[in-house]
Amino acid sequence: MIDVNELRKGTTFTMDGELYKVLTYQHHKPGRGNATIRTTLRNLRTGATIQHNFVSGDRVQDIRVETALVEYMYTDGEFLHFMNLETFEQPTLATSVFGDDVQFLKESMELKLKTYDGEVIDYELPITVDYEVTDSEIAVAGDTATGATKKVTTETGLQVEVPLFVEVGDFIRVDTRDGRYVTRV
Repeated sequence: MIDVNELRKGTTFTMDGELYKVLTYQHHKPGRGNATIRTTLRNLRTGATIQHNFVSGDRVQDIRVETALVEYMYTDGEFLHFMNLETFEQPTLATSVFGDDVQFLKESMELKLKTYDGEVIDYELPITVDYEVTDSEIAVAGDTATGATKKVTTETGLQVEVPLFVEVGDFIRVDTRDGRYVTRV
């Protein structure tokens, strides 16, 4: 059990039989009375995000999350197949676990899967990944006051806003946290 004053961004715990991860944390101390801890939590089983206020002195059950380095192998449309790089086990996950982040997955890409009691509850993508551009809008540089951009499609189907000089066949680096173009590789 940990005190709610010890909660920080990224902390995982159980409450009411559900697994939660702290997304945001704010300690609020009014002039009188107990402090409140305002948090935004993500349910690791359902993916739902909730706002929850704790009163100073409350306690929650922290959990131990195990992390395994895996390599993404392929998808069969419904499931994603990985290989644990230490044990060579091949776990499969439903595509829905990754949601829109499935477009960041590329064959032979290494990422971290987080498990609790043998159940995969979260994942951690690398911060940047390099992709080949497979399709590009036709864009002409004109009288623009700011940097002009166009949409390109990568080998995984991910669409990214890039500068006009990026062409089909180029490799670009994309930030997986927000899907933004970083640089041409």
